Amino acid sequence: MPAPLSRERIVRAAIQLADADGLDAVSLRKVATALDVRPMRLYGYIAGKEELLDLMVDAVHAEIRPVGDGWREVLRSLAEATRHAAHEHEWLADLLGGRPQLGPHALATGEAVVAALDDVDVDAIMPVVAAMNAYVIGAVRREIAERRAERATGMDEKRWQASLGPYLERTFATGRFPALATVVRDAAHLDADHTFRIGLDCMLDGIEARISR
Repeated sequence: MPAPLSRERIVRAAIQLADADGLDAVSLRKVATALDVRPMRLYGYIAGKEELLDLMVDAVHAEIRPVGDGWREVLRSLAEATRHAAHEHEWLADLLGGRPQLGPHALATGEAVVAALDDVDVDAIMPVVAAMNAYVIGAVRREIAERRAERATGMDEKRWQASLGPYLERTFATGRFPALATVVRDAAHLDADHTFRIGLDCMLDGIEARISR
């Protein structure tokens, strides 16, 4: 006998659909089919697709539990946990940002972060959190876009770069872009993990310099 219908089961089914095939796979009809019920039954538990998407995001926030001693460790933990969650649930990158999430799991995440910033001037707390979120969301969306481009083209980053090599060589040979040419030719080509962590260190160092004034 199937388990009774509930908001939790509906959200779990929607997340499974999104994990497999992206947000386009999430509709009330498809969720109802996955649960073997009629679509109208879902309206006894959720108001519609927008609420379902909010519930999905909040459910994933249960996986984002920043920990650590002091604000720097907690912000680093927040960034890395958010990135990990987006890699596990690729569709999350499309729903991060915009208006703040106010579900219970998201609020618990926010409480942990703000509590870690209790020694920071109260007027600086939200700008600091907003700056960190902006970095993480931007970095994660770039990574997910790269992953999607790889799937769409069948070319990983190295093969794509190799295909552009002759064009870049010709372009740089004109001497019009000397700074870019130097970086492309001479700088270390870091993987996504190293790139994310260096950017994160830059953010944390900047925040520390700002709040230490």
